[in-house]
Amino acid sequence: MFERFTKDARSAVVDAQQVARHAHSDQIDSRHLLVALAECAGPARTALADGGVDTAALVESARARIEAGDALDPAALAAVGIDLDEVTRATEATFGEGALARAGRTLRGRRKHIPFTPDAKKSLELALREAIRLGSKEIHGGHLLLGLTRGESPARTLLSDAGADVDRVRHLAEGSSRAA
Repeated sequence: MFERFTKDARSAVVDAQQVARHAHSDQIDSRHLLVALAECAGPARTALADGGVDTAALVESARARIEAGDALDPAALAAVGIDLDEVTRATEATFGEGALARAGRTLRGRRKHIPFTPDAKKSLELALREAIRLGSKEIHGGHLLLGLTRGESPARTLLSDAGADVDRVRHLAEGSSRAA
């Protein structure tokens, strides 16, 4: 499938990996792909902007959500009887200050490839289906945006929460995808 990706679509996939790596995410999900599309010049970013989406604000909000979502939730852990502060104190008493943070960075630093989540894989599959539906031999960023917003996904939720008219954004992305 990736051999059909245009330069902007390939860049978006590579950039999504960088977004995930920067956020210390263990996997690439549809939000990482959306951030990459919003940051990269191309048909997807144009459709977002023409659809009234403030791409800079979208990227900032998405990055904050991604980073917050990957953190341990002390309240959730406490609900099952785990005191995160006590675990941290005991670990640092045994292994030294910052041991948990170092362990997380080392594990992530060794990984060269970051895998896609099922929702990101589904979005890429839907992008291919959108390209086929529109009669395109290639998959570009507009098709990726269509794939991200075709069904329910964290990326679609981010767009909705940002006040975007997702149907209008889809219509604009489809228009640019037909022309390509």
